[in-house]
Amino acid sequence: MTNRSFPIGSRERPLQVAIVGSGPSGFYTADTLLKQKDLHLKVDMFERMAMPYGLVRYGVAPDHQKTKQVIRIYEATARDSRFRLFGNVRVGRDLQVKELQEHYDQIVYAVGCESDRRLDIPGEDLSGSHTATAFVAWYNGHPDHREGLFDLSARRVAVVGVGNVAMDVTRVLVQDPQALASTDIAEHALQALRKSAVEEVVVLGRRGPVQAKFTPKEIREIGDLPGVDLAVRTEDLELDPFSRSQVEKGGFARRNYEYLKEQVCQGARGRRRRVRLRFFTSPVAILGKQGRVGSVRMERNRLVWDEQGRSRCVGTGVFESIDVGLVFRSVGYRGIPIPGVPFDERKGLIPNAAGRVLRPPGQEAATSEYVVGWIKRGPSGLIGANRRDSAETVRGMMEDLQGRAARTLPEGNHEVPERLLMERGVRPIRFRDWRLIDEEERERGRSRGKVRDKITDPEEVAEVLKKRRCGEGA
Repeated sequence: MTNRSFPIGSRERPLQVAIVGSGPSGFYTADTLLKQKDLHLKVDMFERMAMPYGLVRYGVAPDHQKTKQVIRIYEATARDSRFRLFGNVRVGRDLQVKELQEHYDQIVYAVGCESDRRLDIPGEDLSGSHTATAFVAWYNGHPDHREGLFDLSARRVAVVGVGNVAMDVTRVLVQDPQALASTDIAEHALQALRKSAVEEVVVLGRRGPVQAKFTPKEIREIGDLPGVDLAVRTEDLELDPFSRSQVEKGGFARRNYEYLKEQVCQGARGRRRRVRLRFFTSPVAILGKQGRVGSVRMERNRLVWDEQGRSRCVGTGVFESIDVGLVFRSVGYRGIPIPGVPFDERKGLIPNAAGRVLRPPGQEAATSEYVVGWIKRGPSGLIGANRRDSAETVRGMMEDLQGRAARTLPEGNHEVPERLLMERGVRPIRFRDWRLIDEEERERGRSRGKVRDKITDPEEVAEVLKKRRCGEGA
């Protein structure tokens, strides 16, 4: 009897779903799928890193341990017998999208936005000019960035951008490293920060304080840092009528603006380290000195509004330069194409309609394809926003199952992905393997008074697994 004899999602013919990416959006999608009533399914998750959890492990700041507790929800999902994790597997290299299409009824891409948007100004690629993403990955122990070099001998640093990531970078640079010593910060980063000479971080935002993307919590955390002054220029708090109307509506805009006004009133307190917020300021060039970053040339902006209430920045022709020895760029993120999956180069996203992947006419896939998270909607929203976003995509997935005939999948289909990987010399990291790595990291952390001591070397991951597996079998 063939699979066609049974409806898809029945006990006899479970729905087979592949999720590419193990960050928040991927796990929320898996959780929502596994909670569907009267639906029999199997979910396989593929992750290019050995360790799961994506943004939570490698993006959330080490001093935000409470935020990382969301992992407990993902762990509960991973323990479901209908779920399998395949870490250390890059789709597009170790497994092709075409192969996933052959073995799954639905594919969900949850790969986030791993690349940065550029400033497109002279000097952007000078030594000492870095993306904020690279720095965040470095201090969070991302294997791809563990050997990153950041010269923290500069007294003054510029951070371009006023989102939460820019605030994280700023906070890590200016706070006492001892405050990070008990977190899961990568040990190589902690040692480098202990030797840091950074005294001042100048944060540059091209729009005004009302348009800043940081949350009230993020900016207050900087203002509350012991030994750190937070400075704002009085002229940057002068609002045009449209900005004033945004403040009057309340929300984050009002809370941020009122807090910044408090900082102006307090004035400088002569502390050892300083954070200076500069709004209405765009870098127009990064200037070199002896082959590396030496200063930033900036232009003063003003906001111009259209009838729909949208603003754009217009240069005023007023320029100035400040000496800096390091620049971190945090002006937005974009996705990275997956071979075999449509990609909008202009937007840096997978083209989709409410989570359904859009392929050009004549290139439609036999398998239904979907997208969730930042690679679906763009780099916006906190971790919790991915739950709502994933729920929308899953609703579409369930709608598309209605009245759909179940195609015949290859014999022994459930074992095929792992067999293909093993034939290609790829040893996937299963969730039980991750549990062993997790135990090792926690034990190492306890010996150093930390939450965990992350393993950043892929070869060491293999050694740990070999040792712990042998221990289990002893």
